Amino acid sequence: MCQMYEIDLNLPKQIVADVLSNHEIHSVAFVGCGASMSDLYPAKYFLANNTDKLNVQIFTANEFNYDTPSWVNEHTFVITCSLGGSTPETVEANKTAKKHNCPVVSLTNKAGSALTVDADYVIVHGFHANFAAKCEKPGYAIALAVEILQQTEGYDHYEDMITGLTNVFELCENAAQHCKKLAKKFAEDFKDDKMIYFMASGASEKMAYSHAAFLFTEMQWIDAAAYNTGEYFHGPFEVSTEGKPYVFFMSDGATRPMDARALTFLERMGAKVALIDSKDYGLADAVPASVVTYFNPLLHLAVMREYGNQIAEARQHPLTMRRYMWKLSY
Repeated sequence: MCQMYEIDLNLPKQIVADVLSNHEIHSVAFVGCGASMSDLYPAKYFLANNTDKLNVQIFTANEFNYDTPSWVNEHTFVITCSLGGSTPETVEANKTAKKHNCPVVSLTNKAGSALTVDADYVIVHGFHANFAAKCEKPGYAIALAVEILQQTEGYDHYEDMITGLTNVFELCENAAQHCKKLAKKFAEDFKDDKMIYFMASGASEKMAYSHAAFLFTEMQWIDAAAYNTGEYFHGPFEVSTEGKPYVFFMSDGATRPMDARALTFLERMGAKVALIDSKDYGLADAVPASVVTYFNPLLHLAVMREYGNQIAEARQHPLTMRRYMWKLSY
């Protein structure tokens, strides 16, 4: 029997319809911490780039709590996210949102977690089962953004986004399963580096940041930094020398020319580049060209998770190994 990889697209549609039946929405705030905030970024990127009317912002949770914008009120749709549903700052963000009379939907992998207490709506997503499941969190966030746009203003490429959201999870699973040889080579080539640079653009920008800050800095104890390819020539290119290690998320779609320019320079300088190119994995075969820009982060996420698994094995440093995570008190 063929394994199906998909999310329930009716759930975001119903949630948004219910919110809009009770609220006139002027703003959308995406709120989270760490990798969860980064997983919300593709949805924020899509909605901000396509709306004519909405104020769309993204926040790390404690900035939302301590410096709550003046426009946060009953007309603000708040979308929060925490994998285990217990991140204290994000749990508090739900309380902050409710204090300002905002409708709140929370994304989590754990039903009944603390994050669900003050949420009006909850989407429980997958994570552990396979690579496709690890893409459900950003996938559901994108689906919410698509429905917000469609149900408030209408969107010419709505059906194309639905097609993409229907097809992309199987593509992500297949890509991660078929990149093992490249991932093993990456692990062998990069396992001894003390500093690794990540580069990406567009909707994938925060996927580069997330993997630099969390998969490598937090989980592998390797210093890492992330740059937008559009900013690369405004400073960071000065350190691009022979053998310098880079992980490069190359996008298909609107920002690809920015990526191509940066990659050409890196190759000319003789840098060591691990290239994860959406075109190599057939993103455009699964997603309509009109919206392919917005699906790069899901593919980059899936493939990079296997790269992370392989470097953890090569370094004999499990991804679960931490110095401080379970020693902190709040």
